[in-house]
Amino acid sequence: MIQIGDTLIDISNPAVLAGVLGAAMLLALMVLAVSALRAANRSARAVEPLVHHIGALGQTVQGLGQGQERLAGGLSHVSDMQARAQASMLEAMERRLEDVQKGMAETLHGTSTRTARSLGELQQKLEQIDRAQAKIEKLSGDVLSLQDILSNKQTRGAFGEIQLNDIVSKALPSDGYSFQTTLSNGKRADCLIRLPNPPGPIVIDAKFPLEAYETLVNAQGDEAKTRALRDLGSSVRVHIKAIAERYIIEGETADGALMFLPSEAVYAELHAKLPEVVRAGFDARVWIVSPTTCMATLNTMRAVMKDARMREQAGEIRKALKLLHRDVTIIEERAGKLETHLRQAGDDVSGLLTASARAGKRAERLDHFDFEELAPDAAERAGVVPLSRP
Repeated sequence: MIQIGDTLIDISNPAVLAGVLGAAMLLALMVLAVSALRAANRSARAVEPLVHHIGALGQTVQGLGQGQERLAGGLSHVSDMQARAQASMLEAMERRLEDVQKGMAETLHGTSTRTARSLGELQQKLEQIDRAQAKIEKLSGDVLSLQDILSNKQTRGAFGEIQLNDIVSKALPSDGYSFQTTLSNGKRADCLIRLPNPPGPIVIDAKFPLEAYETLVNAQGDEAKTRALRDLGSSVRVHIKAIAERYIIEGETADGALMFLPSEAVYAELHAKLPEVVRAGFDARVWIVSPTTCMATLNTMRAVMKDARMREQAGEIRKALKLLHRDVTIIEERAGKLETHLRQAGDDVSGLLTASARAGKRAERLDHFDFEELAPDAAERAGVVPLSRP
Protein backbone atom coordinates (compact mmCIF):
# COMPACT_ATOMS: atom_id res chain seq x y z
CA MET A 1 0.00 0.00 0.00
CA ILE A 2 1.29 3.49 -0.79
CA GLN A 3 -0.12 6.57 0.90
CA ILE A 4 -0.02 9.80 -0.98
CA GLY A 5 -1.48 12.46 1.28
CA ASP A 6 -4.80 11.14 2.50
CA THR A 7 -5.05 8.68 -0.40
CA LEU A 8 -3.97 5.04 -0.11
CA ILE A 9 -2.94 3.36 -3.26
CA ASP A 10 -2.87 -0.38 -3.44
CA ILE A 11 -0.11 -1.27 -5.81
CA SER A 12 -1.03 -4.92 -5.63
CA ASN A 13 -4.08 -4.25 -7.65
CA PRO A 14 -3.17 -4.64 -11.35
CA ALA A 15 -5.56 -2.00 -12.44
CA VAL A 16 -4.25 0.47 -9.96
CA LEU A 17 -0.73 -0.46 -10.90
CA ALA A 18 -1.51 -0.02 -14.56
CA GLY A 19 -3.04 3.40 -13.85
CA VAL A 20 -0.07 4.40 -11.78
CA LEU A 21 2.30 3.30 -14.52
CA GLY A 22 0.22 5.13 -17.12
CA ALA A 23 0.22 8.23 -15.03
CA ALA A 24 3.96 7.93 -14.57
CA MET A 25 4.47 7.46 -18.26
CA LEU A 26 2.18 10.36 -19.01
CA LEU A 27 4.14 12.46 -16.58
CA ALA A 28 7.36 11.33 -18.16
CA LEU A 29 6.03 12.15 -21.61
CA MET A 30 4.96 15.54 -20.42
CA VAL A 31 8.42 16.12 -18.92
CA LEU A 32 9.97 14.94 -22.17
CA ALA A 33 7.62 17.15 -24.16
CA VAL A 34 8.45 20.13 -22.00
CA SER A 35 12.16 19.33 -22.35
CA ALA A 36 11.73 18.91 -26.11
CA LEU A 37 9.91 22.21 -26.34
CA ARG A 38 12.62 23.93 -24.37
CA ALA A 39 15.30 22.31 -26.54
CA ALA A 40 13.36 23.31 -29.64
CA ASN A 41 13.16 26.88 -28.40
CA ARG A 42 16.85 26.87 -27.67
CA SER A 43 17.56 25.39 -31.10
CA ALA A 44 15.30 27.95 -32.74
CA ARG A 45 17.09 30.76 -30.94
CA ALA A 46 20.44 29.24 -31.88
CA VAL A 47 19.42 28.77 -35.52
CA GLU A 48 17.89 32.26 -35.86
CA PRO A 49 21.28 34.07 -36.38
CA LEU A 50 22.21 31.38 -38.81
CA VAL A 51 19.00 31.99 -40.67
CA HIS A 52 19.75 35.70 -40.72
CA HIS A 53 23.26 35.00 -41.98
CA ILE A 54 21.90 32.65 -44.60
CA GLY A 55 19.40 35.39 -45.67
CA ALA A 56 22.14 37.99 -45.79
CA LEU A 57 24.32 35.54 -47.71
CA GLY A 58 21.46 35.04 -50.14
CA GLN A 59 21.08 38.79 -50.59
CA THR A 60 24.84 39.09 -51.08
CA VAL A 61 24.76 36.32 -53.63
CA GLN A 62 21.83 38.07 -55.33
CA GLY A 63 23.75 41.38 -55.25
CA LEU A 64 26.80 39.62 -56.68
CA GLY A 65 24.63 38.25 -59.45
CA GLN A 66 23.23 41.70 -60.18
CA GLY A 67 26.73 43.21 -60.02
CA GLN A 68 27.91 40.50 -62.38
CA GLU A 69 25.09 41.40 -64.73
CA ARG A 70 25.95 45.12 -64.48
CA LEU A 71 29.61 44.27 -64.92
CA ALA A 72 28.76 42.28 -67.99
CA GLY A 73 26.72 45.25 -69.30
CA GLY A 74 29.54 47.66 -68.43
CA LEU A 75 32.09 45.44 -70.14
CA SER A 76 29.84 45.34 -73.17
CA HIS A 77 29.48 49.16 -73.09
CA VAL A 78 33.21 49.58 -72.62
CA SER A 79 33.81 47.20 -75.48
CA ASP A 80 31.42 49.20 -77.66
CA MET A 81 33.02 52.49 -76.62
CA GLN A 82 36.47 51.05 -77.24
CA ALA A 83 35.39 49.90 -80.66
CA ARG A 84 33.91 53.35 -81.44
CA ALA A 85 36.99 55.08 -80.01
CA GLN A 86 39.25 52.89 -82.11
CA ALA A 87 37.14 53.64 -85.17
CA SER A 88 37.15 57.40 -84.45
CA MET A 89 40.87 57.27 -83.68
CA LEU A 90 41.55 55.49 -86.92
CA GLU A 91 39.39 58.04 -88.76
CA ALA A 92 41.14 60.95 -87.00
CA MET A 93 44.52 59.39 -87.75
CA GLU A 94 43.55 59.06 -91.37
CA ARG A 95 42.43 62.70 -91.50
CA ARG A 96 45.58 63.74 -89.68
CA LEU A 97 47.71 61.78 -92.10
CA GLU A 98 45.87 63.43 -94.97
CA ASP A 99 46.42 66.87 -93.39
CA VAL A 100 50.06 66.07 -92.74
CA GLN A 101 50.50 64.88 -96.30
CA LYS A 102 48.71 67.98 -97.60
CA GLY A 103 50.77 70.22 -95.29
CA MET A 104 53.96 68.51 -96.34
CA ALA A 105 53.02 68.97 -99.95
CA GLU A 106 52.24 72.66 -99.37
CA THR A 107 55.42 73.04 -97.32
CA LEU A 108 57.48 71.40 -99.99
CA HIS A 109 55.84 73.59 -102.61
CA GLY A 110 56.35 76.71 -100.47
CA THR A 111 59.92 75.66 -99.72
CA SER A 112 60.64 75.18 -103.37
CA THR A 113 59.00 78.55 -104.12
CA ARG A 114 60.97 80.28 -101.37
CA THR A 115 64.12 78.53 -102.49
CA ALA A 116 63.54 79.73 -106.03
CA ARG A 117 62.79 83.23 -104.77
CA SER A 118 65.84 83.15 -102.49
CA LEU A 119 67.97 82.04 -105.41
CA GLY A 120 66.56 84.91 -107.45
CA GLU A 121 67.24 87.36 -104.62
CA LEU A 122 70.71 85.88 -104.21
CA GLN A 123 71.28 86.42 -107.89
CA GLN A 124 70.14 90.04 -107.51
CA LYS A 125 72.42 90.45 -104.49
CA LEU A 126 75.31 89.03 -106.44
CA GLU A 127 74.56 91.48 -109.23
CA GLN A 128 74.46 94.31 -106.69
CA ILE A 129 77.73 93.08 -105.22
CA ASP A 130 79.22 93.05 -108.71
CA ARG A 131 78.01 96.62 -109.25
CA ALA A 132 79.30 97.63 -105.81
CA GLN A 133 82.63 95.98 -106.61
CA ALA A 134 82.81 97.99 -109.80
CA LYS A 135 82.02 101.15 -107.82
CA ILE A 136 84.65 100.23 -105.24
CA GLU A 137 87.20 99.75 -107.99
CA LYS A 138 86.21 103.13 -109.42
CA LEU A 139 86.40 104.65 -105.94
CA SER A 140 89.83 103.09 -105.46
CA GLY A 141 90.90 104.77 -108.65
CA ASP A 142 89.43 108.04 -107.38
CA VAL A 143 91.28 107.61 -104.08
CA LEU A 144 94.49 107.01 -105.95
CA SER A 145 93.77 110.11 -107.99
CA LEU A 146 93.11 112.01 -104.77
CA GLN A 147 96.38 110.76 -103.36
CA ASP A 148 98.09 111.94 -106.52
CA ILE A 149 96.39 115.30 -106.10
CA LEU A 150 97.33 115.58 -102.43
CA SER A 151 100.90 114.48 -103.05
CA ASN A 152 101.50 117.64 -105.10
CA LYS A 153 101.46 120.97 -103.28
CA GLN A 154 99.90 122.91 -106.14
CA THR A 155 97.14 120.38 -106.76
CA ARG A 156 96.61 120.03 -103.00
CA GLY A 157 96.16 123.78 -102.77
CA ALA A 158 93.66 123.63 -105.62
CA PHE A 159 91.77 120.89 -103.77
CA GLY A 160 91.52 123.08 -100.66
CA GLU A 161 90.42 126.05 -102.77
CA ILE A 162 87.69 124.00 -104.46
CA GLN A 163 86.33 122.86 -101.10
CA LEU A 164 86.48 126.43 -99.79
CA ASN A 165 84.66 127.71 -102.89
CA ASP A 166 81.91 125.18 -102.40
CA ILE A 167 81.39 126.12 -98.73
CA VAL A 168 81.47 129.88 -99.34
CA SER A 169 79.12 129.75 -102.34
CA LYS A 170 76.55 127.84 -100.27
CA ALA A 171 76.75 130.13 -97.23
CA LEU A 172 76.92 133.67 -98.67
CA PRO A 173 75.11 135.65 -101.38
CA SER A 174 76.93 135.90 -104.70
CA ASP A 175 77.83 139.57 -104.23
CA GLY A 176 79.30 139.00 -100.77
CA TYR A 177 82.55 137.32 -101.81
CA SER A 178 85.10 136.93 -104.60
CA PHE A 179 87.78 134.35 -105.36
CA GLN A 180 91.40 134.85 -106.37
CA THR A 181 91.24 138.55 -105.63
CA THR A 182 94.50 140.53 -105.99
CA LEU A 183 95.22 142.92 -103.13
CA SER A 184 97.11 146.21 -103.22
CA ASN A 185 100.36 144.48 -102.21
CA GLY A 186 100.13 142.20 -105.23
CA LYS A 187 99.19 139.10 -103.23
CA ARG A 188 96.29 137.01 -104.47
CA ALA A 189 93.78 135.86 -101.85
CA ASP A 190 92.00 132.54 -102.25
CA CYS A 191 88.75 134.13 -101.06
CA LEU A 192 87.81 137.68 -100.03
CA ILE A 193 84.64 138.15 -97.95
CA ARG A 194 83.21 141.65 -98.46
CA LEU A 195 82.17 142.52 -94.92
CA PRO A 196 81.04 146.09 -94.14
CA ASN A 197 83.25 148.47 -92.15
CA PRO A 198 83.95 147.62 -89.47
CA PRO A 199 85.58 145.09 -89.63
CA GLY A 200 85.96 145.37 -93.42
CA PRO A 201 86.84 142.74 -96.05
CA ILE A 202 88.42 139.61 -94.60
CA VAL A 203 90.64 137.08 -96.43
CA ILE A 204 90.33 133.28 -96.23
CA ASP A 205 93.43 131.36 -97.29
CA ALA A 206 93.34 127.58 -97.81
CA LYS A 207 96.29 125.66 -96.33
CA PHE A 208 96.87 121.91 -96.05
CA PRO A 209 99.94 120.75 -94.02
CA LEU A 210 99.52 117.19 -95.25
CA GLU A 211 103.14 115.98 -95.11
CA ALA A 212 103.61 116.94 -91.48
CA TYR A 213 100.26 115.37 -90.52
CA GLU A 214 101.00 112.11 -92.36
CA THR A 215 104.38 111.98 -90.66
CA LEU A 216 102.63 112.34 -87.30
CA VAL A 217 100.09 109.60 -88.13
CA ASN A 218 102.75 107.15 -89.34
CA ALA A 219 105.22 107.88 -86.53
CA GLN A 220 106.32 104.88 -84.43
CA GLY A 221 107.44 105.42 -80.87
CA ASP A 222 107.11 108.35 -78.49
CA GLU A 223 110.21 110.15 -79.73
CA ALA A 224 109.13 109.96 -83.37
CA LYS A 225 105.59 111.13 -82.50
CA THR A 226 106.97 114.04 -80.47
CA ARG A 227 109.22 115.10 -83.33
CA ALA A 228 106.41 114.76 -85.90
CA LEU A 229 104.06 116.77 -83.68
CA ARG A 230 106.69 119.50 -83.35
CA ASP A 231 107.14 119.56 -87.12
CA LEU A 232 103.35 119.85 -87.63
CA GLY A 233 103.24 122.80 -85.23
CA SER A 234 106.15 124.45 -87.02
CA SER A 235 104.46 123.99 -90.40
CA VAL A 236 101.23 125.56 -89.16
CA ARG A 237 103.15 128.45 -87.58
CA VAL A 238 104.80 129.14 -90.93
CA HIS A 239 101.38 129.29 -92.60
CA ILE A 240 100.04 131.57 -89.87
CA LYS A 241 102.95 134.00 -90.30
CA ALA A 242 102.59 134.02 -94.07
CA ILE A 243 98.85 134.77 -93.89
CA ALA A 244 99.37 137.54 -91.33
CA GLU A 245 102.03 139.19 -93.48
CA ARG A 246 100.23 138.87 -96.82
CA TYR A 247 96.52 139.27 -96.17
CA ILE A 248 96.20 141.67 -93.25
CA ILE A 249 96.55 145.17 -94.75
CA GLU A 250 95.64 148.17 -92.66
CA GLY A 251 92.95 150.28 -94.25
CA GLU A 252 92.21 147.68 -96.93
CA THR A 253 91.28 144.46 -95.17
CA ALA A 254 89.94 143.54 -91.76
CA ASP A 255 92.25 143.39 -88.80
CA GLY A 256 92.47 139.62 -89.10
CA ALA A 257 92.28 136.69 -91.52
CA LEU A 258 91.12 133.07 -91.64
CA MET A 259 93.25 130.00 -92.37
CA PHE A 260 91.06 127.27 -93.86
CA LEU A 261 92.11 123.65 -93.17
CA PRO A 262 90.14 121.33 -95.49
CA SER A 263 90.62 118.45 -93.03
CA GLU A 264 88.70 117.97 -89.79
CA ALA A 265 91.38 115.52 -88.60
CA VAL A 266 94.19 118.08 -88.86
CA TYR A 267 91.97 120.70 -87.17
CA ALA A 268 91.15 118.33 -84.30
CA GLU A 269 94.80 117.32 -83.92
CA LEU A 270 95.85 120.95 -83.61
CA HIS A 271 93.28 121.78 -80.93
CA ALA A 272 93.88 118.53 -79.04
CA LYS A 273 97.70 118.38 -79.02
CA LEU A 274 98.93 121.81 -80.15
CA PRO A 275 96.82 124.43 -78.36
CA GLU A 276 99.83 126.74 -78.20
CA VAL A 277 99.83 126.89 -82.02
CA VAL A 278 96.14 127.86 -81.98
CA ARG A 279 96.90 130.59 -79.42
CA ALA A 280 99.76 131.78 -81.63
CA GLY A 281 97.21 132.15 -84.44
CA PHE A 282 95.01 134.23 -82.14
CA ASP A 283 97.96 136.44 -81.27
CA ALA A 284 98.69 136.96 -84.97
CA ARG A 285 94.95 137.59 -85.62
CA VAL A 286 94.78 134.52 -87.85
CA TRP A 287 91.90 132.23 -86.93
CA ILE A 288 92.10 128.57 -87.96
CA VAL A 289 88.84 127.08 -89.25
CA SER A 290 87.80 123.64 -90.51
CA PRO A 291 84.97 122.93 -93.01
CA THR A 292 82.46 122.74 -90.15
CA THR A 293 83.61 125.80 -88.22
CA CYS A 294 84.07 127.73 -91.46
CA MET A 295 80.40 127.16 -92.32
CA ALA A 296 79.37 128.44 -88.87
CA THR A 297 81.64 131.49 -89.25
CA LEU A 298 80.25 132.24 -92.70
CA ASN A 299 76.68 132.07 -91.38
CA THR A 300 77.63 134.69 -88.79
CA MET A 301 79.14 136.83 -91.55
CA ARG A 302 75.94 136.50 -93.55
CA ALA A 303 73.97 137.83 -90.58
CA VAL A 304 76.39 140.79 -90.34
CA MET A 305 75.96 141.50 -94.06
CA LYS A 306 72.21 141.37 -93.73
CA ASP A 307 72.25 143.78 -90.81
CA ALA A 308 74.55 146.18 -92.71
CA ARG A 309 72.29 146.09 -95.75
CA MET A 310 69.29 146.79 -93.58
CA ARG A 311 71.08 149.83 -92.14
CA GLU A 312 71.92 150.99 -95.66
CA GLN A 313 68.27 150.68 -96.60
CA ALA A 314 67.07 152.43 -93.44
CA GLY A 315 66.23 155.62 -95.40
CA GLU A 316 64.12 153.72 -97.88
CA ILE A 317 62.46 151.88 -95.05
CA ARG A 318 61.60 155.17 -93.30
CA LYS A 319 60.22 156.57 -96.58
CA ALA A 320 58.12 153.47 -97.08
CA LEU A 321 56.88 153.73 -93.49
CA LYS A 322 55.92 157.38 -94.06
CA LEU A 323 53.95 156.48 -97.16
CA LEU A 324 52.36 153.64 -95.26
CA HIS A 325 51.35 156.03 -92.47
CA ARG A 326 49.80 158.39 -95.05
CA ASP A 327 47.83 155.52 -96.57
CA VAL A 328 46.61 154.48 -93.12
CA THR A 329 45.50 158.08 -92.44
CA ILE A 330 43.56 158.21 -95.72
CA ILE A 331 41.93 154.91 -94.88
CA GLU A 332 40.89 156.26 -91.47
CA GLU A 333 39.33 159.38 -93.09
CA ARG A 334 37.47 157.33 -95.68
CA ALA A 335 36.29 154.96 -92.97
CA GLY A 336 34.96 157.93 -90.92
CA LYS A 337 33.06 159.27 -93.90
CA LEU A 338 31.65 155.85 -94.62
CA GLU A 339 30.58 155.54 -91.00
CA THR A 340 28.77 158.92 -91.28
CA HIS A 341 27.00 157.86 -94.47
CA LEU A 342 26.00 154.59 -92.93
CA ARG A 343 24.62 156.34 -89.85
CA GLN A 344 22.60 158.77 -92.01
CA ALA A 345 21.31 155.89 -94.08
CA GLY A 346 20.31 154.15 -90.84
CA ASP A 347 18.44 157.25 -89.69
CA ASP A 348 16.65 157.49 -93.06
CA VAL A 349 15.68 153.85 -92.89
CA SER A 350 14.40 154.34 -89.34
CA GLY A 351 12.28 157.35 -90.51
CA LEU A 352 10.93 155.32 -93.40
CA LEU A 353 9.94 152.52 -91.05
CA THR A 354 8.22 154.99 -88.70
CA ALA A 355 6.27 156.65 -91.57
CA SER A 356 5.36 153.24 -92.93
CA ALA A 357 4.02 152.15 -89.53
CA ARG A 358 2.02 155.35 -89.22
CA ALA A 359 0.54 154.95 -92.71
CA GLY A 360 -0.38 151.37 -91.89
CA LYS A 361 -2.26 152.46 -88.78
CA ARG A 362 -4.18 155.11 -90.78
CA ALA A 363 -5.09 152.53 -93.42
CA GLU A 364 -6.34 150.19 -90.71
CA ARG A 365 -8.58 152.93 -89.28
CA LEU A 366 -9.96 153.67 -92.76
CA ASP A 367 -10.67 149.99 -93.22
CA HIS A 368 -12.89 150.00 -90.09
CA PHE A 369 -14.55 153.36 -90.79
CA ASP A 370 -18.42 153.40 -90.46
CA PHE A 371 -20.17 155.31 -93.27
CA GLU A 372 -23.57 155.61 -91.48
CA GLU A 373 -25.37 158.91 -91.79
CA LEU A 374 -24.33 161.33 -89.13
CA ALA A 375 -26.43 163.97 -87.51
CA PRO A 376 -25.84 167.49 -88.85
CA ASP A 377 -24.41 168.71 -85.59
CA ALA A 378 -22.29 165.54 -85.26
CA ALA A 379 -21.15 165.91 -88.86
CA GLU A 380 -20.17 169.46 -88.22
CA ARG A 381 -18.31 168.47 -85.06
CA ALA A 382 -16.60 165.65 -86.95
CA GLY A 383 -15.74 168.00 -89.79
CA VAL A 384 -17.56 165.87 -92.37
CA VAL A 385 -18.33 167.58 -95.68
CA PRO A 386 -21.93 166.93 -96.73
CA LEU A 387 -22.47 165.21 -100.06
CA SER A 388 -25.28 167.59 -101.11
CA ARG A 389 -26.47 171.01 -100.04
CA PRO A 390 -29.43 170.97 -97.63
